[in-house]
Amino acid sequence: MPQLEGAALEAVRVRREELRARYLREGRERRETTALGVHHVAFICRDVEETIRFHQEFLGFPLVEIVENRDYRGSTHFFFDIGHGNLLGFFDFPGHDHPPFAETVGGIQHLAISVGDAQFDTARQALDAAGIPYAGPDRGVDDSLYLHDPNSVPIELYRERLGVFNGHPILGEGLEASPGARA
Repeated sequence: MPQLEGAALEAVRVRREELRARYLREGRERRETTALGVHHVAFICRDVEETIRFHQEFLGFPLVEIVENRDYRGSTHFFFDIGHGNLLGFFDFPGHDHPPFAETVGGIQHLAISVGDAQFDTARQALDAAGIPYAGPDRGVDDSLYLHDPNSVPIELYRERLGVFNGHPILGEGLEASPGARA
């Protein structure tokens, strides 16, 4: 996708700083969230077994439940543990065709999942061995692997502690992450 340049780029940067000044509150000025956290994020899958194998074998996310969807007879709803009480969910909808993934307004750009050093390296080796393409280090982003699962769900494996972005805490001092996550 083409990137902005010149006056258009500067206008966007000025607007971002205006929004930052108007809405971003830090420290004691920041209100506490009303949410308990992400229970689960749910995506639609094409093939239940293919999705289970990919997320367990390549990414190391254990399957923790598989049931019939309570809202649609015959549909399977299943969950993976992605740490800290967060779940990654999928549905299938047998008999329905779905359009291919498109990055668009209101859609998902990517799902960033915090992983430790060991899991990052293990996932990268498994993806390399299987010939599954990804981006990240080749773009100068050493702490991220960007890939698509078999359903075209865009995923970033981000080697960073929860609550930290680009090495800077954005939620207090950052949250404790899985063993091996960067300090």
